[in-house]
Amino acid sequence: MCGRFVQSLTAVEYLEALRIEVPVLGGFNPDPIGRYNVAPRTRVLLMHQEEEGLRLESVPWGYAPSWAKGPRPPAINARVEKVASGPFWREAWKAARALVPADGWYEWKPAPGTKHKQPYYFRLRSGAPLFFPAIGHLPRDGREIQEGDGFATITMDSYGGMAEIHDRRPLVLAPEEARTWLDPHLSPEEAEEILHLGMPVEEFEWFAVGVDVGNVKNEGPGLISPSDGSA
Repeated sequence: MCGRFVQSLTAVEYLEALRIEVPVLGGFNPDPIGRYNVAPRTRVLLMHQEEEGLRLESVPWGYAPSWAKGPRPPAINARVEKVASGPFWREAWKAARALVPADGWYEWKPAPGTKHKQPYYFRLRSGAPLFFPAIGHLPRDGREIQEGDGFATITMDSYGGMAEIHDRRPLVLAPEEARTWLDPHLSPEEAEEILHLGMPVEEFEWFAVGVDVGNVKNEGPGLISPSDGSA
């Protein structure tokens, strides 16, 4: 996953797609989010569940464990092969699970014979919202965001036609598995099993879009309009 996605709908639309039957704590903004070029290290609407119910909060996209020091920026993706066992992710794996609701995501493919890369937009064939599982250090019990809070999405290998665009893709959970992932009573072993139940490539479609998405300052629904694939 190259690190850019779309989160344009209202929180209600994402909740309806998730079909989760727990109370929502603290309320949420009813307006459309309207973000068509979500970039790393910005604050992103995140869903995570506590004993009393579900929280929808704006959390920075990027995570580093408390012991990680130095100039390296926070990680935005965790490889599914290492997230449950790698030392970098140990604190986050034990701390909290979350979902990133989204409309779709972008990947870039090198254009043959040039230095350019062609962006592609990926979404479910059904047009339904999708859910990226995430881990990190999240606010609890309604406290404000503080330094060190953040999350990373989880990625897996691509295959089939999707791999022709990029060799990695975000793990996407169907609503049933997404609800289970959020369950605070889920054991680490059960959570790891969920990560093997990502939606298959065949559920998705993708197409070339304009190069304007490459600039994080650009926004709007025009970014996900199909182009002729000329980089």
